[in-house]
Amino acid sequence: MPAKIPDQRPDPDALLARVQEEEARGRRGRLKIFFGAAPGVGKSYAMLEAARKLKAEGADVIVGYVELHGRPDTEALLAGLEILPPQRLEHRGVALNEFDLDAALQRRPATIVVDELAHSNHPGARHPKRWMDIEELLGAGINVFTTVNVQHLESLNDVIAQITGVQVRETVPDKVFDSADEVELVDLPPDDLLQRLQEGKVYVEEKVRPALESFFRKGNLIALRQLALRATADRVDTSMREYRDHHAIRNTWPAGERVLVCVGPDPLSARLVRSARRLAAALHADWLAVYVETPALLRLSREARDRVLQTLKLAETLGAETANLSSEAVASELLAFARQRNVSKIIVGKPARGRWHNRFKPSLVDEIVRRSGDIDVYVISGEPGAENVTTPRLPSRSSKLPAYLRSVAVVMATTLLCALLNRHVERTNLVMLYLLGTVLVATRFGRGPSVLAAVLSVTLFDFLFVPPIYSFAVSDAQYLITFAVMLATGLVISNLAARGRRQASVARQRERRTSELYALSRDLAQSRNLTELGQILCRHVLTGIEGDAAVLLPDADGRLQDPTHFCARGVASANLARYPVPGNDLGIAQWAYDHRQKAGHNTDTLGSADAIYLPLNALRRCIGVLGLRAKEPRQIEIPEQMHLLESFVNQAAVAMERVQLVESAQAASIEVESEKLRSVLLSSISHDFRTPLASIIGMASTLLDDASASLGEERRRSLLRSLIDEAQRLHRLVDNLLDLTRLSAGPVRLKREWAALDELVGAVLTRYHDVLAGRNIQVDVPANLPLVLCDEVMIGQVLGNLVENAQKHTPPGSAIHIAVTHERGTIAVSVRDEGPGLPAGMERRIFEKFQRGNDEGAQSGFGLGLTICKAIIEAHDGSISARNLAGGGAEFRFTLPLTADAGLPA
Repeated sequence: MPAKIPDQRPDPDALLARVQEEEARGRRGRLKIFFGAAPGVGKSYAMLEAARKLKAEGADVIVGYVELHGRPDTEALLAGLEILPPQRLEHRGVALNEFDLDAALQRRPATIVVDELAHSNHPGARHPKRWMDIEELLGAGINVFTTVNVQHLESLNDVIAQITGVQVRETVPDKVFDSADEVELVDLPPDDLLQRLQEGKVYVEEKVRPALESFFRKGNLIALRQLALRATADRVDTSMREYRDHHAIRNTWPAGERVLVCVGPDPLSARLVRSARRLAAALHADWLAVYVETPALLRLSREARDRVLQTLKLAETLGAETANLSSEAVASELLAFARQRNVSKIIVGKPARGRWHNRFKPSLVDEIVRRSGDIDVYVISGEPGAENVTTPRLPSRSSKLPAYLRSVAVVMATTLLCALLNRHVERTNLVMLYLLGTVLVATRFGRGPSVLAAVLSVTLFDFLFVPPIYSFAVSDAQYLITFAVMLATGLVISNLAARGRRQASVARQRERRTSELYALSRDLAQSRNLTELGQILCRHVLTGIEGDAAVLLPDADGRLQDPTHFCARGVASANLARYPVPGNDLGIAQWAYDHRQKAGHNTDTLGSADAIYLPLNALRRCIGVLGLRAKEPRQIEIPEQMHLLESFVNQAAVAMERVQLVESAQAASIEVESEKLRSVLLSSISHDFRTPLASIIGMASTLLDDASASLGEERRRSLLRSLIDEAQRLHRLVDNLLDLTRLSAGPVRLKREWAALDELVGAVLTRYHDVLAGRNIQVDVPANLPLVLCDEVMIGQVLGNLVENAQKHTPPGSAIHIAVTHERGTIAVSVRDEGPGLPAGMERRIFEKFQRGNDEGAQSGFGLGLTICKAIIEAHDGSISARNLAGGGAEFRFTLPLTADAGLPA
């Protein structure tokens, strides 16, 4: 029989995803990172050299921003390159230079050089981080050259702090580094770097000694260099794997050693793991421990499954990456995984089966060796004295007895039916009935009962229906073929049906895990606060694990607090009680939070505890800890259940970090807005209070001066009138501030009374008679207007502010029009002028705080009058708007709703 040719066709879903990824990359620019172990290794120098080389080849290259740090050699490389002018920003009175993103996008070169990927932008820039600027450049199709040191990678931040004692604040997400199209390592031995530092080629002279005493110690530089080399090697390995996947290369490339050990439920697995660790250490290679679970192994005894868990835990302790696969074909799944991970050596245990058994069914080792191709296979024998230890067998289950009895009953019923039809149909049709019964048994009761049904069907068919009947003798030799085909067909159907049942069981488990993850992500996306997110996580965790769970969050000092919520299976989240965490367990949770590692039950840290604590590790920090006390601890010892639990924790951590980032952004926005308001308010007060105060002081001084006696009576009265005007103006400014404070403090309390708007308009014009002197005031108020239920004082203030604004911002002598109309259940009041109108785009913003019109002269105020008008009108459930008129001038219009019982004035 010819050997089966393996299917080498690529996965259609993976192929589609790759096409979509390549299309997306084609629209983006290319990112090249010059990567170093520490400042001063020559990253900027190498980057500028590459830019000059590209420029010499005729490419459009510009320098967006480069930090020179006083290095003349680097500065010399800028000669001949186009340099983009920096953006000038001012922060707290200090002028700062920053990369001008908008200018770069407008210039749109083929390639731009932007130094220091991890740099934090100054306030006022579009993005808080420079890597965000670079992402926008790449999205616009611009290629970017940039630099970064290994200490700025987010995933290594805590490692760097532990090595150097320096907490690096500026970090870059690993996804940015991983998405780079090219990473060039700029390497320099520690001794050479220290010499450059002492020669002043890295920092200015006053910074050299502190650097040598802290970050630039030789041991630190050696460790940083190792981290940089390892990060580069990991990236090269990832690139090689992507290339092999993209080109459908299945053969292993021995570019680097990687060891895989196959573990199982037998005692030999622990020896295999230790052997794999020694081999990997000798080869300086990564290694993996893999367990392939078949549907048959799901029936292992608890002792055997515990042995698998302990073996995988041993492998993790020794530094292996563990994986739990699921398939019926162990050899095929194992080799596919090995080729996917570019494994060069596989370690398996020597089979303990006899030679005759191997002749009928090849062992796992035989299958792996035969199909391994260019992967080396190491077969390890058992330890001396362990020969009597047998591989655990599948336990017999007494619960199968009813299935076998039902199988016999089905065959008996089929035999009775055949006896009734024997004289009316051919015997070959009776065979079909027996096969139908075998199929029924196989689909309902499994492989064992179906095999019994197949054998029993052949036996009864021979004994009862094949001449001579009631005898196992066969008169016609052709019936022997019928018996053989009937038995073989029954066995094949039994195997196929049993395999289908097992595969359906595995598919249901996978579907359950996927649906649980989807349900969690859906619920997390709908929540906007940490308490709800913690309750959601606990609820979903306890869906599959019976026990207690809680999310512990830190206080401002980083100390975990006793949780205020308790989740138990079947308890609604609205009726949560307190989670009982003993003091010692709270210490375990604190350790998990501080070290960002799991602790407690079945872990390497305080594994005797009855609860497990999983840190909620997000991108930048640990959000908190999930505490889980399972009623049956073995539930969380199952690898696939633990992986699902860790997936839950990771998703919740990302959601919680998202909420915290949103809250931080909102707080920062409020702080910026408050600072802006304070600055504008102080500026307004210093300007608008100074003018009337100066006038008051000047006129009062004149009146008190000894020479004032020579002033005529008319002059004295003019000064006093001006003094009163300036004092009233100052009074109005203070009133506006007080009104805004009162309106912003909470809901406005209105003293609603029935008011006639024609009388209200007259009262306002009377109050502003002196202000409006010399103006042509035109009033259009129709008769029989309905009364309005409103706060008459506040509406009068609104109308007065609008009239005063029209007087202040229009030429002297120009007309002011006041009109009141009745429109569809509302009363509309408009104030029009014949001035220059509003600046373009100010129609809506004019009602914001501290916004002013065109005239910023002496008569301008705080810019609060229209803000107060808007607050008063909206408190009356009305609306206010502004627009420019076609013939010139501006119109301010507000509406007030009419109630159903609004009557006409008497």
